[in-house]
Amino acid sequence: MNKLLLIAIVMLGLSTYAQVDGLPPNPEPGKCYVKCTTPDEFKTETIQVETRPAYKVLKVTPATYKWVTEKVMIQEPTKKYIYHPATYKKVKISYVKKEAGKYYKVSPASFTNSSQEVEVFPKTAGWEYSSYKDCASGNPDDCKTLCYVEKPAQYRTIPVKTLGHDAQAEEVSIAEKTDFYYKRVIDQPARVEEVEIPAKYATIKRQVIDEPAKVMEETIPAKFVEVSKQVLVKKGGVSVWKEIDCGLVKPNKLNIHWPLDSARLTAKAKSEVDRVLIPLLKDNPGTRIELSSHTDSRGSKAYNKHLSQMRADAIKSYLISKGVSPSRIVSVGYGEERLLNNCSDGVPCSEAQHQLNRRTEYRIINGN
Repeated sequence: MNKLLLIAIVMLGLSTYAQVDGLPPNPEPGKCYVKCTTPDEFKTETIQVETRPAYKVLKVTPATYKWVTEKVMIQEPTKKYIYHPATYKKVKISYVKKEAGKYYKVSPASFTNSSQEVEVFPKTAGWEYSSYKDCASGNPDDCKTLCYVEKPAQYRTIPVKTLGHDAQAEEVSIAEKTDFYYKRVIDQPARVEEVEIPAKYATIKRQVIDEPAKVMEETIPAKFVEVSKQVLVKKGGVSVWKEIDCGLVKPNKLNIHWPLDSARLTAKAKSEVDRVLIPLLKDNPGTRIELSSHTDSRGSKAYNKHLSQMRADAIKSYLISKGVSPSRIVSVGYGEERLLNNCSDGVPCSEAQHQLNRRTEYRIINGN
């Protein structure tokens, strides 16, 4: 990134600053200085520029003609072809309309009802205790008998079906069916008869060159015009310090009232640029200026950024059309980033308050 071309030095009375290399010699407190680059020096020379080269003018003597008679072919020999189409006859063609086949007659399986007895619990045996009725004790647990008891098995009858005979398929034949159709077949094939057609001739008259055309040549001299041009005599580029108004270092407002949502430079705005910026750049050769444009808060931030850049670029383009070098102008759009009042998004403001923010400012900048 280029360094800023403006180094504004406000001296505070410290004598040590004057001794630093690259700063203005013998600065005075409260003064501002700008480091400028001396412009190139030119001289005017006059040269001749060829505005039209020498050229030739040609004068033509047309050719003369005479008539001759010739026999010409007006139709080439050729052939024609007579087409004789094929003839047909009808023949009877037999075909199988339905092929022989077979199908199967199915007898389903049959069943009979029956039953089956299933043991669901096996026969068991075990010891069992019981009270003895003739016990002398009043406590029945004192007298008990022990017997080995057998319990029979348990059974359940389940209804079942048994297969009488299984399913069977009987093959049945289907007879073939035939039919016929008529077909036209070629009796005599098509043929082409070739017939010769002779050429045709006619007599014509035509003009032929008797004397060919001639060209006479004349040279017209070139034309010149005198042009003044600028020739570099002394190369600039030397850095020098110049005292300037300290107010030019800070942003100064141009008296340009941008219409809402517009970047068109009006005649009144151009007059303000001619009054302020053209003399400033002329009186301070080698300096650069920064043009900064701003918008009000209405609209999106991205759109306002773009609109403000267009406004700064419009002034830059106008200065360039006035002969100012593009390298001396920096144009920046800040959009709604630097409002001068509290009229931000959502805050109700008058048109005059919004107009205060739609401004363009300038300041001198410098650097190496």
